[in-house]
Amino acid sequence: MSLVFKTIQTEGIAELSYLLGDDDEGIGAIFDPRADVDVYVDMAREAGLAITHIFETHIHADLVSGSRELCARLESARIYTSGEGGAKYGFAPEKVRDGDRFTFGEVLITARHTPGHTPEHISYLLAEADHPDEPWAVLTGDSLFVSSAGRPDLLGDKHTKRLAGQQFHTLRDFYLNLPDHVMIYPNHGAGSPCGADISARLSSTIGYERKFNKFLQFADAKSFTDYAIKTAPPVPKYYPVMKRLNAKGPEIIGNLPRVQALPPKAFKEAIDKKAGVLVDTRTMLAFGGGHIPGALNIGGSPILSIWAGWLLDPDEPILLVVESDDDLQKMVRFFIRTGYSKFAGYLVGGMKAWDAAGLPLETIGQMSVHELNERKASLQVLDVRSPGEWKKGRVAGAHHIFLPELRKRIGELDRVKPTAVYCGSGYRASIATSILKPEGFRELWNVPGSWEAWKKAKLPVEGADGE
Repeated sequence: MSLVFKTIQTEGIAELSYLLGDDDEGIGAIFDPRADVDVYVDMAREAGLAITHIFETHIHADLVSGSRELCARLESARIYTSGEGGAKYGFAPEKVRDGDRFTFGEVLITARHTPGHTPEHISYLLAEADHPDEPWAVLTGDSLFVSSAGRPDLLGDKHTKRLAGQQFHTLRDFYLNLPDHVMIYPNHGAGSPCGADISARLSSTIGYERKFNKFLQFADAKSFTDYAIKTAPPVPKYYPVMKRLNAKGPEIIGNLPRVQALPPKAFKEAIDKKAGVLVDTRTMLAFGGGHIPGALNIGGSPILSIWAGWLLDPDEPILLVVESDDDLQKMVRFFIRTGYSKFAGYLVGGMKAWDAAGLPLETIGQMSVHELNERKASLQVLDVRSPGEWKKGRVAGAHHIFLPELRKRIGELDRVKPTAVYCGSGYRASIATSILKPEGFRELWNVPGSWEAWKKAKLPVEGADGE
């Protein structure tokens, strides 16, 4: 017998799920699957495992749960969700209670109720069956992260202090009572808005976190609560939607949604008829060089999942422009992870076909950080990074509007004044310019490289990191 234990990392939403099993008995479990579940089916097959259990640590707010989708693909599997904290579901999973145990060969899994991030949150201790009370690891879900902890404010202000108190006791009374050697395997890595400043490391030990994790250093619930609320990143707009969807039970789609291929003329007709929101997933430089008027540029990297969630209505179909037809399935995977499964069609042949058809184009200029530094006194400089990033340093004289707030705060900006937009790398700034362009901002530039390039070029910094 050998233990099978694998981490599945979903970039963009920074989600971590796990495959655990016994290759002698040929059975396995998946913890916290994402919506596009083929990866789990393929991985289990390669490991010689039949997935019999699908565990959820809590009702997720940051992605569409893949539990029901995965269960529908597997005849032998059942879904196991928390029965603690008053959790209610619109489907019929098996309910897990504090202390429940599950055996996979020589591996014993023990469920522990760890409320705080959510009332129903469950963590799973892993131990050898011969030593059931001596765990070697814990799957922490969203309660404890590497260098961070799950935020307690996602259910709204009236629940935050109560959940923060529960989180404080979960961290101190459960996690800090585990031996230092116990490995922790969380549900998220760096980049997830589910916690503040989560480390880039995907795992850690209780001993390391005991020493260095700031969330484990508080002696009383009030100081912990103040810190947890102060450091929490902005709550993404789509989180409440995901929460309701996952509690109800996401629709089983069977396979990736099919997206109709539309030639340029038909694609333009669909745009004119407002058949859906127009989203261009090409890179910022390709988008800036020429795009369909009115298109929103959400670049086709894994982080698309998050920014689609921030900016799009899941009930409105998407008209999609991709870099090449071969990228279509990958883009659809990114969209469905945060609940976007309605598509009005995609531009077959991409922008090359659109150009050849002689259809209209818009462009957005690209400005280097060096040119921005030279010209900033005569420009309206817009910083669309998060409030936390802004506080750590910025371009002198920049106006700050967090990207998700841009549409409702456009009135703060001068449409006539030449405008340059920057963010951390240029990705979000390109989204911002694609929002501003249809609003009448004609002299408009994106700044590729943005803050990363600005700092590497050692240009002047205003704020905490500078003077």
